[in-house]
Amino acid sequence: MSEQLPFMILDEISKSFPKFNATERTLLIKFNSPAKEQNPGTYLKECITAVTDYPVNDVPGRDLVGLRIRNTENVEDKVVGISLRRRDHLKPDMVWAVLGKVIQSNARFGLSDRLEVHLDHMRMSAGNGGVRAKGRSLNVMSAIKKSIVTVKAAINCLAYALIIAMARVNGDPKYQSYRDGYGLKKIVEELFMASGVDLSNDRGFEELRQFQDHLSDYQIIVFHGLNPDRVMFSRNSRSATKLHVLYDRDNEHYNVITSLMGAMAKRYICNGCDTLYNKTHKCDKVCSLCTATPPCTKDPAKYCSTCNRRVLSEKCFQSFNSQSERQARLSVEKSIPKL
Repeated sequence: MSEQLPFMILDEISKSFPKFNATERTLLIKFNSPAKEQNPGTYLKECITAVTDYPVNDVPGRDLVGLRIRNTENVEDKVVGISLRRRDHLKPDMVWAVLGKVIQSNARFGLSDRLEVHLDHMRMSAGNGGVRAKGRSLNVMSAIKKSIVTVKAAINCLAYALIIAMARVNGDPKYQSYRDGYGLKKIVEELFMASGVDLSNDRGFEELRQFQDHLSDYQIIVFHGLNPDRVMFSRNSRSATKLHVLYDRDNEHYNVITSLMGAMAKRYICNGCDTLYNKTHKCDKVCSLCTATPPCTKDPAKYCSTCNRRVLSEKCFQSFNSQSERQARLSVEKSIPKL
């Protein structure tokens, strides 16, 4: 690649600083001699453009870079320096403007001099681990979120989504092949025959109701957006096994939600009412003392000497003092910020 550039690379050194997410790169270069018909000033500008672009070719636009150019032939020459800035803001014209001012005060500067080009590169994180949702369509979000399985079938996608969702909650060994789109055709046809859903139309509420009546061991919950309040369909609330499906209105397509908290960008989920939240949540379907569902009724209160608290009943006392409930309660209490 150096033969295509207007300069020769005489030496190159790179150092990495993982602790600071940074690297530095130093090039020792010498410009090629210009052709006889070339103007020296124009050729120098072309060389500076190449020197500016070459070290940052593979640097992402959001990363920070700083550039220093030093004449090794004459130590009296001033260093040309560009402070740290975004890679996409570093332009050859900027370097040329700074170089022009420095050349005027330098004792000597020639095309035959050896230059040391030093690049400081600081990698910037892409984000806080989340996925930017603003300005992106539901179709794009479904493709990039790991908590959503995109159904590859364009026709009868609701049936495909339900089969994939059932395979996941049941721990079916074929789940991975199903989510990749393999081995589904026969089982989808069997689902249609057993449920009595019309093969030519599987996108309305009637078809959802028919699927729900047939899959009585599951609760089908359909969202029409990445917001926990946008529930389009939800029945058979008595079933503890839930199939979460995402409906894209614009493309009339169903996908599978594998993690509600991941898809909706929430930190916690209430076991009593399935409410998703980030900080605190009060639920009338969960006992506030022992976290049991449904909540405990008020019987003769019982005193817990270990925690110095009174609980609602004997059942509440047993649940409150069980090891598993205690650990669950403590984890919830730790997640709530102190006021």
